[in-house]
Amino acid sequence: MRQLIFAVTASLMLVTAPAVAQTVGFAEAIKMLGASCGKDIETYCKSATLANNGITQCLEQNQSKVSAKCNADRKVVISLISERLAAQAAVPQICSRDIAQYCKGVKEGAGHILRCLLKAKPSVGAKCNTAIDMAGYR
Repeated sequence: MRQLIFAVTASLMLVTAPAVAQTVGFAEAIKMLGASCGKDIETYCKSATLANNGITQCLEQNQSKVSAKCNADRKVVISLISERLAAQAAVPQICSRDIAQYCKGVKEGAGHILRCLLKAKPSVGAKCNTAIDMAGYR
């Protein structure tokens, strides 16, 4: 009986889960890299800083020395961060129709438009909601 309940629950999750690609924020990226590259960072990049991509550049310069796991995860993290940044840049264009419809008169800047879109989530189109999710705003 438990197996049946589990199977049904898993099936429902697959059917109802949105088909959205994944992106990560900077904190998540640091956590991922820390887990797989911590020893390599300690060994090869001890003096590198987080600012201005110092650690990323150091790992890149030392990629022949760092572990295969670190190199693989580093590439994945760079890709996910790039996707997140692209998604953030795309939100205003993708959501332009929803902004015009649901956020008339909302003052631009300081996140007011985004707050309006988040509040209007049930009415906002699927493409805009997906763009907001991919951008990491929700």
